[in-house]
Amino acid sequence: MLVADRQPLFRRGVADVLRGADDVEVVGETDDGAAVLGLVTGLDADVVLLDLAIPGGGVDACALLRRERPQARVVVVADKDDDADLGGAVRAGARGYLLKDTTADELLDAVRTVASGSSLLSPAMASRLLDEFAVLVRRHEGPPEGAGSLSRRELEVLTLVAQGLNNRAIAEQLFISENTVKNHIRNIHEKLQVHSRMEAVVRAVREGVLQIA
Repeated sequence: MLVADRQPLFRRGVADVLRGADDVEVVGETDDGAAVLGLVTGLDADVVLLDLAIPGGGVDACALLRRERPQARVVVVADKDDDADLGGAVRAGARGYLLKDTTADELLDAVRTVASGSSLLSPAMASRLLDEFAVLVRRHEGPPEGAGSLSRRELEVLTLVAQGLNNRAIAEQLFISENTVKNHIRNIHEKLQVHSRMEAVVRAVREGVLQIA
């Protein structure tokens, strides 16, 4: 993975924590958001831990990676818990969102979760994000688009994704296999033309086919 952060001590500390894990390989570090795409491509990084306030623009770097290197998964880290930052990161394609006061164990768990193909967002952040887009839905005047083609089972899966459940928990809840859940999520991504679980939830809420209590 690549560690991209503007603060040298934080960046080095995070890299040391990650290097201490047997299943994580740190292939590079940078303090320049504009260099992230080139490094990810050149070093073949699977996961990027990206400082949202990095020079060169964390959101811009994330959006560029989504467009040019969609197989790379991004976990953004931020100094503060901010709704605008959270929304911007999700729209740019981030798979996870952490604060810089995250513990070492929480960081490793987040990296492993995102590397496995899942998204990571704390329940509090998920709730606020969905509340924000629920407001947008009520203001939305356009007709539903791709989300209207989701099957009943796909909507059931997406509803559980919105509640923060991982693939295994969704499989247990719906009495289906984990591979079936993965297939449903892949179909959801294709129908909604999105790259992450969070984006799928956001679009379904925006188009009015997923109701958030």
